[in-house]
Amino acid sequence: MSTMAPPRPTSPTAPAPLVRERPMRFPDASSPALMTRRGWWLVVLNFLFPGSAQVLAGNRRLGRIGLVSTLVMWVLVIAAVLSGMLGRSMFLAIATNWFALLFAQALLFAYAVLWLVLAVDTLRLVRLVKTGTGARFGIAAASVALLVVASGTAVQAASVAGTTRDTLGAIFGASGPTVVPSDGYYNILLLGADHVTSNDSKRFDSISVVSVNAETGATVITGFPRDMPGFPFAAGPMQDRYPNGHEGHADATCGWGSGINQLNTEVEVCQDGNLLYPDAVGSGSAPGIEATKDAAEGILGIEIPYYVTIDMYAFEDLIDALGGVEITVKERLPIGGPSRTGQPLEDWVKGWIEPGTQRMDGFTAQWYARSRHTTSDFDRMRRQRELQQAILAQFTPQVVLARFEALADAGADLVSTDLPQSFIPTLVELALKAREQEMTTIELTPDGGIDEYEPDWAYIQELLRSTLHPPTPTPEG
Repeated sequence: MSTMAPPRPTSPTAPAPLVRERPMRFPDASSPALMTRRGWWLVVLNFLFPGSAQVLAGNRRLGRIGLVSTLVMWVLVIAAVLSGMLGRSMFLAIATNWFALLFAQALLFAYAVLWLVLAVDTLRLVRLVKTGTGARFGIAAASVALLVVASGTAVQAASVAGTTRDTLGAIFGASGPTVVPSDGYYNILLLGADHVTSNDSKRFDSISVVSVNAETGATVITGFPRDMPGFPFAAGPMQDRYPNGHEGHADATCGWGSGINQLNTEVEVCQDGNLLYPDAVGSGSAPGIEATKDAAEGILGIEIPYYVTIDMYAFEDLIDALGGVEITVKERLPIGGPSRTGQPLEDWVKGWIEPGTQRMDGFTAQWYARSRHTTSDFDRMRRQRELQQAILAQFTPQVVLARFEALADAGADLVSTDLPQSFIPTLVELALKAREQEMTTIELTPDGGIDEYEPDWAYIQELLRSTLHPPTPTPEG
């Protein structure tokens, strides 16, 4: 005769010993007080250790999946924190990698779904109808609230990972090697341009070179007057065309005068830029930008491998996303510009930026950087540097985290560049170092000792060289 063990009871009619020894799995459903306590325990345990409620009172296999997933998630979080503290370069390389961000997004979404399944199953295991009358609403409300906190946080983190991936892909070049520093510095051409649909009216409103020390992050910004004349070019097609320095034009089609801000119009409209720079478009640049880069290299005597163009109208959205910037205004400035030469001030002024320290929104800050009809171009260059420094000061970790998606949306519309994605970790690490130091500015203006009509190119190059590489103090001083 076979002796088979009776099946284990799973119903509310379980024998008394099981009810006493394992009240979570075999509760006394006739006691509202016990069922209430059990319900609270299951809900809280599921929040603290997702899957534990199922291990104690439900489907153990589902519970083990939840516990293992939670353990894996915590291991990954701790590993990320430790790598950020102990190996920042590796952390930044992973955190800005397209595939790593895609994997993180998928993992976080999967975890959010798992948490939702566990929360709903836990609420089923609670058996609200058996709890105390007053506790039913409280347990249900707490379960929903904790689900929103846990699952909602995972969904938000997944969204941030996706936004980061999309934004980096939209801004930075997908491929290309990272160049080595030139004489200890990464040099980047920074251009501010109006958002126009054709290149014949696209003149760069702001031209500067950002030089970042590859070791310390110390940053020097060199600003060019937009009407700087007769400048030399680095070796290349523009130097072949203008071996003795850039020559001016006598018509608006190719750009009036010989100012450096006319190069884009000249190369894109009056010359066959694609013949001059056949590889420009394929590398994420444009012929007019490459010509301007060659001019900046010729003036400063340094290598400038990359450029960044800032859309001046999208610039407004970035500042609004930051919550505004604080600027001390030195003189009253008009908002707007005349539509024709000699137009009376009262016909075109849309408002005024008053002197004093103020927090500017994007619209006001844009005009603070662009206004020039009652001041000189040199004053405007100074204001543009002030605004750049104010924006960098506002880019704190707290602001970035709180306004991340708005900043990402603004950045995707704001910036175009040929910087490769492989350079992002280095760029981020240098930016963090740069925040700890004071930025140095060089303005190639009369205030900086530069003749605006006949600049001394050798003096300019020596000025930059001594700024980038100041002499080491001797013991004698």
